[in-house]
Amino acid sequence: MSEETEPKRRAAAFRRMREAHQNEAAEDYVELIGDLIAATGEARLTDLAAHLGVSAATASKVVQRLQLEGLIESRPYRSMFLTERGRAVADASRHRHQIVREFLRAIGVSEATSEADAEGMEHHVSDETLDALARVTLLFGRK
Repeated sequence: MSEETEPKRRAAAFRRMREAHQNEAAEDYVELIGDLIAATGEARLTDLAAHLGVSAATASKVVQRLQLEGLIESRPYRSMFLTERGRAVADASRHRHQIVREFLRAIGVSEATSEADAEGMEHHVSDETLDALARVTLLFGRK
């Protein structure tokens, strides 16, 4: 690799990582909102804050951003709801999480550790790597 292309390659990698960090909170929130709705029939701001270990003010700021991005709808004195786009983001995040978790389990990582590690890795793995993880997991005979 030439000296000129190395900085460009690294810059592209850092750019992708920054984009992943920006999307990480949104993905976690919409995934949790979907999970709460499925489990209890509603998703309230206080429940989000408690499950994510953040203050209600922090959760409120993220929820406002998600509304602006068209991922959730919220009505005064009512819980939050995912939009169609929000459901798609939540489903994709859950799918990535499952693939990473199952790969880690296939290579011998404990259930608790694979669950915790997958939570961070799911947001940063490229589609190419995710596809490879899924193929390797199948070779190991898992899912």
